Amino acid sequence: MRESGKVINLRELRQSCADCALNQLCLPASIGGEDMLRLDSVVKQRRPLERGEWLYREGDSHAALFVIRAGSLKTYTTLPEGDVQILGFHIAGELIGFDGLAGNGNHCTAEALEHSSVCEVPLDALSDVAARVPGLQRQLFRIMGREFDREQQHPVMMGRKQAMSRLAIFLRSLSERLQGIDHDPSVLNLSMSRQELANYLGLVIETVSRLFSRMQALGVLRVERRTVHILDMAGLSALAEKADDDNG
Repeated sequence: MRESGKVINLRELRQSCADCALNQLCLPASIGGEDMLRLDSVVKQRRPLERGEWLYREGDSHAALFVIRAGSLKTYTTLPEGDVQILGFHIAGELIGFDGLAGNGNHCTAEALEHSSVCEVPLDALSDVAARVPGLQRQLFRIMGREFDREQQHPVMMGRKQAMSRLAIFLRSLSERLQGIDHDPSVLNLSMSRQELANYLGLVIETVSRLFSRMQALGVLRVERRTVHILDMAGLSALAEKADDDNG
């Protein structure tokens, strides 16, 4: 395909967003070379983040979305009494920063759990491209809806009284998210610490360790330090769906 006398390699353009959520913005839209270049031009490469480094902080004013290219991040808020509540864990291929789109600053802090890299997509530039490229806005709304649905899983999970159910819901969700980016859904590399996971689940670290041991004894999981192998997906789902009044 030639545009302005220049050969445009669409394969290379698509690879620039490989394994990240942006490929879901451009690839299904069936757009041509010129529009692909326009989309690619709004994405800003950012420096890598080391573990413990902030991508943005609560209260920052930043009208942009961020695509995790590699690694993982956690988002959390600081409660009035000074305690930290972890709101979510985010893996490569996902977008974060939706909380800052309302225009009154980010409502949480995003911090790298490991060596990570992200791309920044300024909202005004993305909106301009979406208005010009047929189908792109629809794809963007679809992805935003998916991310909001995922955020709602946390309060649903926290409403479960059974600690085992909470952990199983988290592990099943992470498995499904990995499958969505073509990774092995049976191998979970947990970049968060047990303490961070306990905070997210509303449990104490001793309970989380005990639950992993119990799931392993049941033959549902095999735990090797921070790597969790799901051996029985149906069994994991059964634990996730276990009713709070079921003492079995």
